[in-house]
Amino acid sequence: MPSPTSIGRQAEEVASQYLQSKGYQVLHRNWRTRWCEIDVIVQQAQRVTFVEVKYRTASTWGGGLDYITSKKLQQMQLAAEHWIAAQQWTGDYALGALEVSGPKFVVTAWLPELW
Repeated sequence: MPSPTSIGRQAEEVASQYLQSKGYQVLHRNWRTRWCEIDVIVQQAQRVTFVEVKYRTASTWGGGLDYITSKKLQQMQLAAEHWIAAQQWTGDYALGALEVSGPKFVVTAWLPELW
């Protein structure tokens, strides 16, 4: 059985490929500081999107996007602020989420703006 880390990496790879097919440039995957992390950071034109990737094998307990809580949004915002400061980014940005589902790792939802 694959480890949760390898499953997460596979979901992030599928998400990255999907976003590239939609015209986004992948800037980072698994960008981390000691306080926070972002799964995928993409850019399209002058906008950077910080993407949370959620994978679920089945929707029995809800889809992946159902697990993006207000606390998760706060964590994403904190991570985005760290990246913006580190990169000295002056353009627009958004928080997004992408859901990958099932044993074949299919993208089932993409929300380019959570707020």
